[in-house]
Amino acid sequence: MSTATPFDRGHTDGLLSFLAASPSPYHAVANAAARLEKAGFRQVLETEAWDAAPGGRYVLRGGALIAWYVPENATPGTPFRIIGAHTDSPNLRVKPVPDTGAHGWRQVAVEIYGGALLNTWLDRDLGLSGRLTLRDRSTHLVNVDRAVLRVPQLAIHLDRQVNDGLKLNRQRHMTPVWGLGQPREGDLLRFLAEESGLSADEITGWDLMAHSVEPPAYLGRDRELVAGPRMDNLLSVHAGVAALTAVAARGADTELGTIPVLAAFDHEENGSQSDTGAEGPLLGSVLERSVYARGGSYDERARAWAGTVCLSSDTGHAVHPNYPERHEPGHHPLPNGGPILKVNVNQRYSTDGSGRALFAAACERAGVPWQSFVSNNDVPCGTTIGPITAARHGITTVDIGVAILSMHSARELCGAEDPYLLANCLTAFLDG
Repeated sequence: MSTATPFDRGHTDGLLSFLAASPSPYHAVANAAARLEKAGFRQVLETEAWDAAPGGRYVLRGGALIAWYVPENATPGTPFRIIGAHTDSPNLRVKPVPDTGAHGWRQVAVEIYGGALLNTWLDRDLGLSGRLTLRDRSTHLVNVDRAVLRVPQLAIHLDRQVNDGLKLNRQRHMTPVWGLGQPREGDLLRFLAEESGLSADEITGWDLMAHSVEPPAYLGRDRELVAGPRMDNLLSVHAGVAALTAVAARGADTELGTIPVLAAFDHEENGSQSDTGAEGPLLGSVLERSVYARGGSYDERARAWAGTVCLSSDTGHAVHPNYPERHEPGHHPLPNGGPILKVNVNQRYSTDGSGRALFAAACERAGVPWQSFVSNNDVPCGTTIGPITAARHGITTVDIGVAILSMHSARELCGAEDPYLLANCLTAFLDG
């Protein structure tokens, strides 16, 4: 598709690498932080005092990251331009007592996280990833990126009606196998400790999940599509990092009228109610501390909030060629058609007319085409961190994203150009 912004496949290549290296939210924020460090950002700890010096900073908390760039000309009342995204994806998460099994099979007990398309996890080679917490409360990332788990589907010979409608019981049918024999207490932790070069006795906590080990890849005759895991919503996190670092690189030579921010939250897929979720205090705390570190008063903080705008960037639905009746007839977003503006008058998305104008202006400056999305009236609309951000912080928020197929599958599909077009749109927004 011809656009004013020529397609650079290098950005999408980088996305594929980012997806492959980020099987959990903890890996995603670690990889995002490494990219920020390379661009000159530095980590600040929430337990320490913050200074007022210009430059890039970021905060890590669990599977969440808040990063911002303070330009030379910033005042305590300078408003923020925020890109909002999330790091988590629906998957299978390991239970507190993981070692289980039956009938001569060793299995790993899992709990369903978020609104997963359960059938996409069947008969798929799965690895294990996440973080291990030691007695001294330090954490270690773990990524066993090879086939160690599998959720086997029942053979058609034992369920002749399976093609008339597959029904999966989340408790009984989704437990993966990983070996033969009787389950042994502590077996999984011993395995992960050995993989990580740790002692199993040191491990007192864990946050672990399964992931597909099939790498992301270009798809189609002309490689115009991309298939891969966790696009919802690491696609937006990756684009947000690219946009923030691009604006920060230019900020040293040009004056910025706002402070650009990337807020990548955890736990969006189960409601955002956590200390690292969008409904928690993390974003507000970081922005307030940034204002006060620059000598700001409460009034200057209020003025900064009044001028702040957030683009909530999350994936949305491309029209499905096999199920067009599920979509709103006048709104059929297509891959490689540019980012979508998401609208719902019942505030499942936070976009209004002024937000539409702001988004359209950013796309125009970037030379990026864009599309509109609204749900069919007969199909319940999903939601994002957008309404939560708007309501919690009282700031203008606009919901956008990239149109994909197979949302919440273990493997999703988008246009190869769209990640690059989104990054350009986000860069123009932060520049504005």
